[in-house]
Amino acid sequence: MQKFKKIVFWCLVGFAIIQFIPIDKVNKPVDKTKNFVDVKNTPRKVSDLIKNACYDCHSDETVYPKYAYIAPFSWSVKSHVNDGRKHLNFSIWETYNKDLKQSMLKNSIQTIQSKVMPMPAYIIYHDQANLTIDDRNVLIKYFEEVLNSKTY
Repeated sequence: MQKFKKIVFWCLVGFAIIQFIPIDKVNKPVDKTKNFVDVKNTPRKVSDLIKNACYDCHSDETVYPKYAYIAPFSWSVKSHVNDGRKHLNFSIWETYNKDLKQSMLKNSIQTIQSKVMPMPAYIIYHDQANLTIDDRNVLIKYFEEVLNSKTY
């Protein structure tokens, strides 16, 4: 029993110590002349869907949930946000070249169709990101329109 108490004690000490390892949760300012929904004059309904389902990981407008302030969960959240921004960052849309934009739109369509995005684990804690079939169809149609317009 004494050994168990020591293990619990040191686990609690370790947990307390890792709380002092900060992660950067500061978003960069968003330039509306580069932001996808602003540049494309995205209709309000579509803009709301994109912002609710995509922007936390795929923009510089991340709203960090309360659990993102507790290590080690904060590390996982930050890793997902960094990875999401690496693949597509709607806030800097106008900085991408034409081929990259085309690829990102195609990938967005495919991941929405296959229900890979939004990530199922994300949806559990973010009801607003739980897209219905109609919501998914609205996003797919919009991204296809942008893709077919060739004015990405």
